[in-house]
Amino acid sequence: MVVRLKSPFSCSQGLRSVGGNVMDVTRHLVGISDATKALQQELEEAARSDAKVLITGESGVGKEIAGQMIHHRSPRRHGPLVTINCAGMPDSLLESELFGHVRGSFTDAYRDKRGWLEQADDGTIFMDEVGEMSLRMQALLLRFLETGEIQRIGSDRACTRVNVRVVSATNRRLLDRIAANEFREDLYYRLNVIQIVVPPLRDRRDDVPVLVNHFLEMYTKSHNTRPMQAAPETLASLEAYHWPGNVRELKNVIERIVVRQRKSVVALDDLPPEILLWTGSKPAAAAPAAAPQPDRVALMFDRVVKGGEDFWTAIHEPFMARDLTREELRTIVCTGLTHTKGNYKLLVDLFNMPQSDYRRFLNFLRKYDCNMPFQRFRMLSTPTQDVQRSA
Repeated sequence: MVVRLKSPFSCSQGLRSVGGNVMDVTRHLVGISDATKALQQELEEAARSDAKVLITGESGVGKEIAGQMIHHRSPRRHGPLVTINCAGMPDSLLESELFGHVRGSFTDAYRDKRGWLEQADDGTIFMDEVGEMSLRMQALLLRFLETGEIQRIGSDRACTRVNVRVVSATNRRLLDRIAANEFREDLYYRLNVIQIVVPPLRDRRDDVPVLVNHFLEMYTKSHNTRPMQAAPETLASLEAYHWPGNVRELKNVIERIVVRQRKSVVALDDLPPEILLWTGSKPAAAAPAAAPQPDRVALMFDRVVKGGEDFWTAIHEPFMARDLTREELRTIVCTGLTHTKGNYKLLVDLFNMPQSDYRRFLNFLRKYDCNMPFQRFRMLSTPTQDVQRSA
């Protein structure tokens, strides 16, 4: 049973529906890697228990899916599953939504309202982004975990006991937040009876082809398009990418491809530029005229870095006049990022722009698909010769 609570808040602010997720959590996680198989086993073991679970992992790895799977395989699977997001709501609002309130307890409290904890009675409550709770809300949650009792805001009646299993998730390093006095240590140990770490997608690359096929099938059906499959070289490029946004990023990439094109085979040139750049893949159909001219690119780079000209004059103006190709612009930006080791703020200095132009510069790069993932350049060695500006 899934509880769908009426809420005036958007998904990012409050309650999120748990129906219609991309994974069939009642069966298995999508993936064939050893890491996914180990994760599935951990979730199975956690589901057999009624202990509290803390799920950790980077943003986009699928922590909510893991929480849903625990509920659907647990003895509480016939009870409600309530999913909430603890981030993005002021304390007073989160307290009211979590614990409920009585009529007249505050402005706009026109009727009694059961809180999410009451509505999850005999079921599971999944608390996402629990690391974002304020210290005040942490104290209220800790009291509930210790007593199992809640009291609606404004109520003078005895506390109500509820039978709820708490599964929480965070992408924060809670031990670091404890050290910074931003998270209660006693609450951490209350939540962290069973800890499950969902690995990032880059640590389970064998799952990428399976996920790609899964999302292609799902989105071609939902968008009513012809069936699609990825070419072998496309799958290889997707598998080699580092996926900083994890499964969520992969899902969005595949949906974008399905929406934008109607071919039955996903080719390399259908992939976003950042993936092709990271993996070093080159579309077979790339036109020779679009290839960068190394001598001209090097000359323009030197005009800025050694000659002291600013980016807007030496590079932006020729590009807008179509005297400079997008591929050449990307090469210039890549060369600069190699020198700054991926630091865009240092790149602004290198290209002789004031720091006040930083956001304008980034917006320009994003607009023309020339913004590169900084992680790639931080992994590169520093050039042997430092860039020397002329006086």
